[in-house]
Amino acid sequence: MTAASFAQRAHPVRSRIPARVAILVACATVLCALALASVALGSSGMSLQRVLSAILGTGERSDTIIIWSLRMPRLAMAGLSGLALALAGFALQRATRNPLASPSVLGIVDGAALGVVVFLFLFSNDENALTVSIQWQPLAAVLGALGFAGLVILLAARTGAPPLRVILYGVALGALAKAGVTLFIVDGPVHRASQAAMWLAGSVYQARWADVQVLAIVLGVLVPLVFLLARRMDQLQLDELSAQATGLPVRATQLMLFALAATLTAAAVSFAGAIGFVGLVAPHAARLMLGGRAGVQALGAALIGAAIVIAADLAVRVLFAPLEVPAGAVTAVIGAPYFLFILIRAGRVHA
Repeated sequence: MTAASFAQRAHPVRSRIPARVAILVACATVLCALALASVALGSSGMSLQRVLSAILGTGERSDTIIIWSLRMPRLAMAGLSGLALALAGFALQRATRNPLASPSVLGIVDGAALGVVVFLFLFSNDENALTVSIQWQPLAAVLGALGFAGLVILLAARTGAPPLRVILYGVALGALAKAGVTLFIVDGPVHRASQAAMWLAGSVYQARWADVQVLAIVLGVLVPLVFLLARRMDQLQLDELSAQATGLPVRATQLMLFALAATLTAAAVSFAGAIGFVGLVAPHAARLMLGGRAGVQALGAALIGAAIVIAADLAVRVLFAPLEVPAGAVTAVIGAPYFLFILIRAGRVHA
């Protein structure tokens, strides 16, 4: 054994640090490239020089309006919502010790959708007009998401359910929420049903700077909490008795992570709609690429989640122009096969 190989075995974590840094830098580079493409491409394509001039305020007035009033809010909303959903999925997977856990699988996204449809149903008149301001819609999504997350937490706490059963509770409640959404849309007048359908599929094309500002403030509070809980999430990877032996309050930590994930999800979907599978794919991809501790994986998941939603929105803008196809349709096309891949892979491991 050479001295170099002995040093590498003696310090395996140190030898992995450059690789993880390189992967994070690569993820950040891809994210920046997607962001630049998202600003440049659209119904009227722009060169890199025109984009930079418009961003700096030295370009033509029409370019400045297109970028700062239309494309930048859309880009910011896609990035922030993807980041929030990815971190929510990461927290849920750590809390349940289950790679299949995500906001969409646990019924949180479906609960938000039900909240929005109930809001539109209650406040639409016979002329199919909304009787209150549409600005209340995000609050309805938040209440729906938190309500269904609370039900999952309550059922898990009362029954002492293992991680797999928590997933099943979420799937059952999600199916219930989907049925409620269908009934409310079919049964009565709903304000702008086509726009409701667009929201249910997940779309950021109506993003405004005011919405971006609210979401950024909320995430400015929630995202640091994810990283503050990183050490506890590492301890949760032990079995329950071992985690308790390290001094970790297991149930309390799991409840905190559930609440944090539900709030992150509610914040994201209240503005971006019911975008699915980001919270499943991004944390799993980060774990495969980075491994290691929770803090590193959370950072990777956040970058990957933001990149997924930005790429999905860019794809629908370029491929289906001038139609506005929901970005959630693309994330579902990516996420559903990936979900099957995880299931098949887990089945082979158990076999």
